[in-house]
Amino acid sequence: MERCAEFPVLLFSYGTLQDKAVQLASFGRELAGQHDAMLGYSKNWVEITDPQVLATSGKTHHPIVAPSTEQGASVEGRVFQITEQELAAADAYEVSDYKRVRVALASGLTAWAYVQA
Repeated sequence: MERCAEFPVLLFSYGTLQDKAVQLASFGRELAGQHDAMLGYSKNWVEITDPQVLATSGKTHHPIVAPSTEQGASVEGRVFQITEQELAAADAYEVSDYKRVRVALASGLTAWAYVQA
């Protein structure tokens, strides 16, 4: 993935940030991304109670990831090129169960992702 000056930030999503409706509500546009995987993490589920997030995603449970000691653990998803402002919008969308960290991807890229807080 060649970085574009207009969208300098890489964001990896394994959950609702891949949904067109969530992207339109959060960023005002549909994001173009490519398939990738987070290395060293495993996926679980968290119940969402924030009314705004529930309304945006339409889902009561969202995936959440945490570091894993399991050999070969990885979580599939998509990596998107976004702006700093869109990263701030993603921060606002995510509930307190998540924190943003830098993660290594199978492609060799490093991107921001939201993991279990």
